[in-house]
Amino acid sequence: MVPRAGNAEIKTREEKMKKVQRKSNVLVATFLMLASVFSSTLSFAAEKVRIGHWSWPGYGFFYVAEEKGLIPEGIEFEFTIIEDPVQLFSLQATGQLDVVLSTIEYGPIAAAQNMPIKLAGLTNLGYGSDHIILREDIKSASDLIGEKVAIFEGGLSQIYMGIWLEENGVKWDQVEMVNLIAGDAAAAMISGQVAGAELWDPFGAQVLAELPGSHEVSNSKDPALLKLALIADAIFVSDEFTSERNSAAVKTMQAMFAGAEYWRKNATEANEIIARRTGFSIEDVQGILGGENNPDDGTMYMYSIQEAARFCGVLPGNPPFGQSNGQLADHFKLTNDWWIKFGFMEKTVDPSDGIDCSLLKAAL
Repeated sequence: MVPRAGNAEIKTREEKMKKVQRKSNVLVATFLMLASVFSSTLSFAAEKVRIGHWSWPGYGFFYVAEEKGLIPEGIEFEFTIIEDPVQLFSLQATGQLDVVLSTIEYGPIAAAQNMPIKLAGLTNLGYGSDHIILREDIKSASDLIGEKVAIFEGGLSQIYMGIWLEENGVKWDQVEMVNLIAGDAAAAMISGQVAGAELWDPFGAQVLAELPGSHEVSNSKDPALLKLALIADAIFVSDEFTSERNSAAVKTMQAMFAGAEYWRKNATEANEIIARRTGFSIEDVQGILGGENNPDDGTMYMYSIQEAARFCGVLPGNPPFGQSNGQLADHFKLTNDWWIKFGFMEKTVDPSDGIDCSLLKAAL
């Protein structure tokens, strides 16, 4: 027989139960608050990817991906803009940058110097962005013998000028190459200090507009140059980023091409983002990248991730413009040969020592 509890005992028991309930409620609330804080902490603990580039609209697609929410979960970007590509690669080689966006020709030099950097894929192609422009009195390549021409030494500008000269019967060392970045090269052309120059836009258009009689003899939209893929931008990754943080590296590659695809379908909006983030005027961005009728209303061709993978040789099929599958290795050899001619390198480097297409393959 269970004894009945008295009124006082029942009251005491109820008070104890209320105290237990209050403590339970506090514990539940505390748990929920901590869970919220923990969840919030996790959401903000995205892995930082450090990206470096110099000022150029063609490097703006990461910004589009960032602002349109196209970055895969778990990573976030930190950007460094430095106008000297050599300094960018130095920061990457010393572990201070994970990714560098630059023109494609640095790959052989990095490999020859055993830098922990790999050329990971082509991103876009000059589609009229670069020009060789001559002064009014210079009618042909032979007229340049003994004259000064402005190029950006150690860059595609110098290789482009060398190829054009030799295809037109003049050895590259029969002219005096003057090392000037495009803005200074344009000023030198306009002031009459040089007889010709390799210029990228908007500086090429500026010279043609402001220097009477100046004329273009080649630009990167020439079919032979498009097939060669000479004037191109690329993505470089550090070895550590690929090997130790592979998931973040693959996501980074996906984000860049996702930004380019968004631009392809929403060029007006994306161009505004790129102009704001890179410091270019919207008119210059529109002129360089094009708009709703890309690439023909601009001067650059953006590769899709599939086209870039074909150029790398990790996806069947051929890239555009008559290019061949796996042509990245041929491009590497071409620039390597010219660096030897110019005296910047002493030996040929195997492309496999400077190229790693594994991220592109994994990002598909």
